[in-house]
Amino acid sequence: MRAKLILENGSVFCGEGFGCLKDSVGEVVFNTGMTGYGEIFTDPSYYGQIVTMTYPLIGNYGVDLGDLESASPKVKGVVVREICHYSSSFKSEMELEDYLKINKVVGLSGIDTRALTKSLRSKGTMKGIITVEDLDFHAVKNTIESFSNKNAVSEVTAKKKYTVGKGQKKIAVLDFGVKKSMIKAFLDRNCTVTVFPAASRAEDILEIDPDLIFLSNGPGDPADLHFEIENIKKLIGRKPIVGICLGHQLLALALGGTTAKLKFGHRGCNHPVKDLTSGKVRITSQNHGYYVDKLPENMEITHVSLNDGTIEGMKHKSLPIFSVQFHPEACPGPEDNGYIFEEFMKYAL
Repeated sequence: MRAKLILENGSVFCGEGFGCLKDSVGEVVFNTGMTGYGEIFTDPSYYGQIVTMTYPLIGNYGVDLGDLESASPKVKGVVVREICHYSSSFKSEMELEDYLKINKVVGLSGIDTRALTKSLRSKGTMKGIITVEDLDFHAVKNTIESFSNKNAVSEVTAKKKYTVGKGQKKIAVLDFGVKKSMIKAFLDRNCTVTVFPAASRAEDILEIDPDLIFLSNGPGDPADLHFEIENIKKLIGRKPIVGICLGHQLLALALGGTTAKLKFGHRGCNHPVKDLTSGKVRITSQNHGYYVDKLPENMEITHVSLNDGTIEGMKHKSLPIFSVQFHPEACPGPEDNGYIFEEFMKYAL
């Protein structure tokens, strides 16, 4: 079936629909990863977004359910140059198109993804709609303008507290959209992990007397999460705190820093970051549209992006607080940065 992507600036990209053939609106972004589409589409940080894959062929190794980062896709739509209908991996449990169809996610193939990516890089991230209908101008305009992703965290966070593992160290995870592989990283380090919904009170978290509080990744603008920021303020100085991605940004806001939106975000598996402590440059996996703009008082920069110089890591000068913007658990991406979890564990009481 013919389908098209319409951006808020009026640009139109026509192609073929696949997956669940329905209209879907979201923020249109691009990811430069060559592999890992299963992990990307199920990463809660992509909630509310239509993800364009810059690698031209997607779906060639199907879907391995064991690789997925959450129970279902979190993207609003998928845009590819070419969709592979027949996978050839021994690990494949189903075709990507079937997986998207079952989970009611629309896809668009056959468009010039290079042109779309160049447009997003030059003009910035935009809202857009994938439609299989002939909508008139006003219907498209109203649908796109009415889209909001302000409640994204409440849509992807755990519905209730739960505990996994029986390790020596107790980790309290404040779940803003935590990936399965982040929890596994702590379990592999002999931890008991208790996951708390994003709206949990500081008192509830402290009640379990954790050795370490972990602020997870997640979707949306950190400045929208007023309750969560105030809650983190109540935890500062009470227990060691570490964070990743959205958790890193929320920690900065709670400590008095500021955040801002990137023009087109950092999304991919090949972002070079310099560790200022060791002087080493590592290739990182990233997925974020916002960044720490102003460093909080009493914090020092530990990592910087070599692409644009933005802050990629920070730690407190006297308190046990440390966070990074990139994803050390990878999934997908290089495994260069597992040492960050070892650094996190040094903060555990």
